[in-house]
Amino acid sequence: MNNIYFVGTAGSGKSTMVGAFKRWLDDNEIDSIVVNLDPGAEKLPYVPDIDIREWINLDEVMSQYGLGPNGAQIVAADLMAVNIKKVSDILDTIDTDYVLIDTPGQLELFAFRESSNVVISALGKQRSMIAYLSDPTLYKSANGFVSAMTLASLVQFRLNMPIINLLSKSDVLKEEEVDRILDWYNNPDTLYGDLLDEDSNPESVIGMELFRALEDSGIFGEMRAVSASKEIGLPEIYAAVQLQFHGGEDADREN
Repeated sequence: MNNIYFVGTAGSGKSTMVGAFKRWLDDNEIDSIVVNLDPGAEKLPYVPDIDIREWINLDEVMSQYGLGPNGAQIVAADLMAVNIKKVSDILDTIDTDYVLIDTPGQLELFAFRESSNVVISALGKQRSMIAYLSDPTLYKSANGFVSAMTLASLVQFRLNMPIINLLSKSDVLKEEEVDRILDWYNNPDTLYGDLLDEDSNPESVIGMELFRALEDSGIFGEMRAVSASKEIGLPEIYAAVQLQFHGGEDADREN
């Protein structure tokens, strides 16, 4: 059993991608289940096999602690750590190849709170990875790309797990825009050149320094353009997952 945490900024399409990838796995007869870890989710594009909302109700948190929606989201995120054993106990009774884990809509509620490390450890960190979804609107410029990749690297640093970077909603971009973004990721020298070509200002200087730090961190490698609505890139996600967990071999071949 291997865990894939779908993480990303608000509006990056995490839940939609979880639903699309689950359907793709089902269509290809690959066994998987879905776990929803977003207590604030009102509507999901899939039927979760395990749902944190069974134990944490956002309205009840607001009432009990006298909080507004934002404060309740923070408390609910921390309450996940208190209730995660209930999730892990159920998972222990299930035999499946992959667990698709949908995380809270607000990135900081999962990536930057200590309770998330408790959650990840309880579910088995040694057999887990991150599928990081980025909103394509963040990639309109070289500086924007570097800023978005800095955030992705911080998430990887905080959660300390292998990561695959996904350019989400790629269907809303022109083909040449997708090609440019993927070229930035796959060929850092091209990105550096485009940073130099942008107007010289404090933002550009910071962008180049961040680029150097990112290059030294080794985060550059391969980015995959995906779209849940158009079902683009789903086989590529699976191939990346297989490479991480099984060295490229199908899970059932190793069993």
